[in-house]
Amino acid sequence: MHDDHETSGRITLATVAKEAGVSMPTVSKVLNGRSDVSRTTRAKVERLLDVHGYRRRTQAASRSPLIEIVFHELESVWAMELIRGVESVAKENRATVALTESGTRHTPAPEWLPGVLQRRPLGVVLVFSTLPEDIKRQLRAAAIPLVVIDPAGDPDPDVPSVGSANWAGGLAATRHLTELGHERVAIITGPEDMLCSLARLDGYRSAMAMTGLETDPRLMRFGDFHVRSGFEHAMDLLNGTDRPTAIFAGSDLQALGVLEAARVRGLRVPEDLSVVGYDDVPLAQWSSPPLTTIHQPLRHMAEEAARMLLRPDAPGTAAQRIELATHLVVRQSTARSQRA
Repeated sequence: MHDDHETSGRITLATVAKEAGVSMPTVSKVLNGRSDVSRTTRAKVERLLDVHGYRRRTQAASRSPLIEIVFHELESVWAMELIRGVESVAKENRATVALTESGTRHTPAPEWLPGVLQRRPLGVVLVFSTLPEDIKRQLRAAAIPLVVIDPAGDPDPDVPSVGSANWAGGLAATRHLTELGHERVAIITGPEDMLCSLARLDGYRSAMAMTGLETDPRLMRFGDFHVRSGFEHAMDLLNGTDRPTAIFAGSDLQALGVLEAARVRGLRVPEDLSVVGYDDVPLAQWSSPPLTTIHQPLRHMAEEAARMLLRPDAPGTAAQRIELATHLVVRQSTARSQRA
């Protein structure tokens, strides 16, 4: 008996080869991510594979029992939380986790793609907010499912993703401070080109407006989610008589920088300055004082992403968006305003 799927697959590849004016082995090289194909030929073949709706057969035997997770940097503490989440689901499914550091905070580097096509993982978890069309097309043609974990913001609508409620988190952090009587509330959010940073800033603005407080542009800063940017912005914000009495940092790492700036400026936390972080990474409870923060379910986000990859109907053509809730965790870095 003939395998109709296999036969139709051969017909499709033969058609693609004929229309592209190349041999069947060349089409095979494109599908397997081989580097010995010119960029022009690769683009032509990929476009025709897409036009003909070709999907490589999914055979367990042909796949490596691994889930690949791709970051632009591995130094951050929240990266470890994401890795732990993917690892726990991989272990349940007798798979291993491969870590790749590649590209920028927006997209992986082009040289990553041939490697992943050769590795043939069960799926790829990308910690980026956007994906170039050619990467999406080649992963789909190779039947390698992908999911984006996007603390960086909203991904393309055709990309399955897991995120969290950034606007609600920014709102909750700021309302906590205004309810404690703080009127001069500063924010140090993340990079200006990341939608999660802008969403947290919008939540801050909404909370201030709900209380009838005006927002001062001098108190709104864009950092990079790391300790140094929190320290440097806070040193500037706290230099003067009209300083804020509270700072909402866009990440726990930036909050640690704010705590150090307060110490350098001779201010006590929380007596002279209240500080709220964001993420609730494990070290937040060990800062001095323990940090009030917004819990972002990083590990849960990673678990959901890995489960999406391993479902029998793993994400391919139909995109799915999961957004998980954030919530306030009150510790000892916030107190009532002395000016209230």
